Amino acid sequence: MISVLGSVWALLLGTLLIMLGNGMQFTLIGLRGDIEGFSAGALAVITSGYYIGFLSGARVTPILIRRVGHVRVFAALGSIMSAGLIAFPLITETWAWTPLRLILGFCMSGVYVAAESWLNHAATNDTRGKILSAYMIAQTLGVIGAQWLLTFGDAATSVLFIVASILVSLSFGPILLSATPTPAVSVARPMSLRQLFGIAPLATVGTFFLGSIYATQSGMGAVFGTQIGLPTPQIAFFVAMLFAGALFLQYPIGWLSDVLDRRKLIFAAAAMGAGACALGLITDGRSEMLFVAAFLAGGVTTPLYSLFLAYANDDLPADDMPAASGGLVFIFGLGAIAGPLLSGWAMQSLGPHGFWLVLTLTFAGIALYALYRMTQRPAIQVEDTESYLTVLPTTSPVAVEVATSWAVEKAEASQDDPPAE
Repeated sequence: MISVLGSVWALLLGTLLIMLGNGMQFTLIGLRGDIEGFSAGALAVITSGYYIGFLSGARVTPILIRRVGHVRVFAALGSIMSAGLIAFPLITETWAWTPLRLILGFCMSGVYVAAESWLNHAATNDTRGKILSAYMIAQTLGVIGAQWLLTFGDAATSVLFIVASILVSLSFGPILLSATPTPAVSVARPMSLRQLFGIAPLATVGTFFLGSIYATQSGMGAVFGTQIGLPTPQIAFFVAMLFAGALFLQYPIGWLSDVLDRRKLIFAAAAMGAGACALGLITDGRSEMLFVAAFLAGGVTTPLYSLFLAYANDDLPADDMPAASGGLVFIFGLGAIAGPLLSGWAMQSLGPHGFWLVLTLTFAGIALYALYRMTQRPAIQVEDTESYLTVLPTTSPVAVEVATSWAVEKAEASQDDPPAE
């Protein structure tokens, strides 16, 4: 494993640094927005702007890379992103923050496309799974570490925004100095939504709801914390718990997905998420159970994304999997745009706990739809399913397609192996 990571350590270090900076700005928006008197609805619009940009960047960046190359696109997007982070405290108005967040989302998506292309180029068939896992861990640790960094500054000043900008700028050093240009990235054209729903209705509907959940957690979690009066260290810890749970629950859920009916596991994970959010709904804002609820609710979100990707692939031939994965990434992005808007409206109309109410109902919707789908078609035999994909919701279609191809190769290899005597 050490030798494998040695070949991509610079890319992983750069990923960790950029996630530290990007993770800081997600929470900072909620903290500084509260100081500036922004409503929950306004902050919801600002959050949705990020995902509009992210979805656009995933489609546009491959075209830019084909025209001018990885290095130029990566450097340009990084420079714009670093400048955007510094601009937030300069113009503290909703009309300015929304396009800034859209630009940051566009740049971050493009950075993912370029970095993940380099990462895939550096991997072999034997090392791809380990490198993908290390990449996902680096991303998650970066977001969690970013929350810790927030406790060393004051969101009312420009210092934390400057620190986030510095971290993003530093992240490009190890990546650009170590990576070599790769062939132009090729991303499969996403499958149409109508076709995707016809083939994998549970994965399609579930992924849309899950996009709403993920964006609400990551974008509105800090807003919820400020509205119930938590101090900055506790808000940072609360947001960190939303991501920390995935580190602990991803592996056991992934293992179960390869030995159980995935629809039952999707139902169980969504029901667990609904229960955790219901706990948050009835818990006093300063109770330690609030952090337990965040840990469990966030912990099932990322594994559910991987489950939906794997379950969709179970019904598809290998040639259609990249297009289906691209369609699910697009569906997830649409849900991510809608989720903060709905939760922001609920928080503004019903109070801070509208955050938990929306999450509870959305998780419950996934669970109920999974139950319904169990009555519509027989279960796929476990031995006929594809391998579980360890993919984060923040990754671009490049990483999703790479993980899909790797999972297919792994499943085919396991089927070709002779049974043990």
